[in-house]
Amino acid sequence: MTSNIILFVAAYLLGSIPSGVWIGRIFFHKDIRKYGSGNTGTTNTFRVLGQKAGISVFVIDLLKGTLATCLPYIFGSSINPLWFGLAAILGHTFPIFASFKGGKAVATSGGLLLGYNPAFFFFSLALYLIILYITSTVSLTSMLSAIIITLSTLILPYIAPGILPAHDWLLTLIALGLTIFICLRHKENVGRIKSGTESTIGFGRKKKKQARVK
Repeated sequence: MTSNIILFVAAYLLGSIPSGVWIGRIFFHKDIRKYGSGNTGTTNTFRVLGQKAGISVFVIDLLKGTLATCLPYIFGSSINPLWFGLAAILGHTFPIFASFKGGKAVATSGGLLLGYNPAFFFFSLALYLIILYITSTVSLTSMLSAIIITLSTLILPYIAPGILPAHDWLLTLIALGLTIFICLRHKENVGRIKSGTESTIGFGRKKKKQARVK
C-alpha cells in the first residue's frame, strides 16, 4: 500500500516537471508564461522560443508520461499502469513546481499511450499528424484527435486487433475523460477558431493553399 502511494506521488512529480518553464528560464532567460498564450506546453514553446526548444519540450512532456505509466512495470505494482499515467497528466496540468499552472495535457497523454500500448500510440500519432496536415491548427488537431482516439478504443478491436486486441474499458473511460478535459482546456482556442483568429503553423495543406494564393 505504502509503496503504491509513493509510486503515485512519483508519477505526479514526474508530470509536474515544467519543461517549458525551465528551458525558457535556463536557455532563453524568459518566463514562457509571460509570452504568447501564457501556456507552458509544446505549442507556446514553439511560438515563443523556437523549434529546438519546442521539440525538446514535446519530447520531455511525452517521456514523463511514458515513464510514469511504466512505473508499475518497473517496480512490480499490480495497479493498472493507466492510473500512474493519469497521475502524471494531473501533474503536468497542475504542476507543483510551477504554481499549479501547467500545459493542456496533450503530449503527456501521448506519453501515457506510449507506455501502455506502443502500437496504439503510433496509430494515434499518425492520426494526429494527418489531422494536423489537413488543418494546420494545433488546437483543433488536439481536440479532434482526442475525440477520434477515444472512438478508436471501441472500434479497433473489431478492425485492427493487432493494435488493440480487446476492448479495454478503462482505457476508453480515461480517453473519454481526457478528451473532455482537453476540450475544456482549449476553450479560448475554440473561440478563436470560430472567429478565424486562431494561430496556424507552417505545415499542412492549408498552408500550401495560402502559399499558392500569395
